[in-house]
Amino acid sequence: MDPQVLILIVVFFGLLMLHVPIAVCIAVATIITILSLGDVPTAYIVAQKISTGIASFSLLAIPFFILSGVLMGEGGMARRLMDFANAVVGRFHGGLAYVNTMTCMMFGAISGSAAAAVSSIGGFMIPEMERKNYGREFSVALTTTSATTGLLIPPSNIMIVYAVVAGNVSVAGLFLGGVIPGVVMGLLIMGACFLMNRGQAVGSGESASLKQVAVSFAQAFPSLLLVLIVIGGILGGIFSATEASAVAVAYALLLGVVIYREVKIQDLPRILLKAAKTTSVVMILVGTSQAMGWVLAYEQIPQTVSAALLAISEHKLVILLIINLLLLIVGTFMDMTPAVLIFTPILLPVVMKLGIEPVHFGIFMIANLCIGLCTPPVGTCLFIGCGVGNTTIAKVVPPLIPIFVAMTIGLMLITYVPGLSTWLPSLFGF
Repeated sequence: MDPQVLILIVVFFGLLMLHVPIAVCIAVATIITILSLGDVPTAYIVAQKISTGIASFSLLAIPFFILSGVLMGEGGMARRLMDFANAVVGRFHGGLAYVNTMTCMMFGAISGSAAAAVSSIGGFMIPEMERKNYGREFSVALTTTSATTGLLIPPSNIMIVYAVVAGNVSVAGLFLGGVIPGVVMGLLIMGACFLMNRGQAVGSGESASLKQVAVSFAQAFPSLLLVLIVIGGILGGIFSATEASAVAVAYALLLGVVIYREVKIQDLPRILLKAAKTTSVVMILVGTSQAMGWVLAYEQIPQTVSAALLAISEHKLVILLIINLLLLIVGTFMDMTPAVLIFTPILLPVVMKLGIEPVHFGIFMIANLCIGLCTPPVGTCLFIGCGVGNTTIAKVVPPLIPIFVAMTIGLMLITYVPGLSTWLPSLFGF
């Protein structure tokens, strides 16, 4: 192994094991590796790559979508989405589990944040499900996993990050590509709930009349309209994905302040600060990862990995399985954004040699890393869910396992049935 590659790996994972923030791990490992090259101007390269890495028009969408998500989370949308989901599926045996999943899917998509979905939906649904005999641990496990499905359904910040790192990949195409996989994943989680609650003495809600369904839909529709505005505007050529993010902020502000009136003017500085903090974390990650990407390219690591994988097997199914296993392992100790930033430039050349479209790879990569958000030791959603539900990871793991099986089945379908990710984009010419 090249000494510089060894230095990069040892420093990066050494700092990671010491619980150093991931952006600092990337930056320090990159700087030390470039210093070891000897004849390369370290400060110039790192500063240039960080600066140019975040100087992207597409990345402007991230702070706007983050701000719109925070506004949606603060504006009472979660409760209205729950009421609508309860009216539709709450009547069935084990209906609260379906309500939880459906609400997390919708809220996660609207807010663009799985963590926000866990905290917002879990705060209400976990105690309610426990009261109806579902069990606290099952409720936490379900909320944690269901929240990740919203990252596949547009608008999704992680898709924008992937598009920027991959290069020449349409954000609109990725948005469309994630719709069917996100729904499939949600339905499989519901299927797991059906099997787990079959024969259990869990409560179900009352049957809602057609009028109640219509009323709850009318109350939730303004929130759901955000997705239609973003996707419809992009497909209609009215605005780009970046411009759509600004429209999303204006709409979320109108909805929270004027229509629902649950966001006060005096709350805006706090909301803006919260969005700015989240944006700064993402941008620092993007910048430092672009610097690391230069080192990877300089040392020809993507070509080396590609040759190594193809030496194992040239069969597409085998290579995809190896990549999925690698990403599942990565997802257990690395958050989704840095994982996408680091492994996209390494693995994308491999799959493109196999004839796999970048949109398809991006969707199954995100679906894979969504599972990592629910697994220890670095499962962000799992930690939040346990905090909201006031329980421990050890107690939540047993009910998590059947849902993990369902999510893994969904991942295999998304991976080996490309049409799930590519049909809608191709239908609209992306």
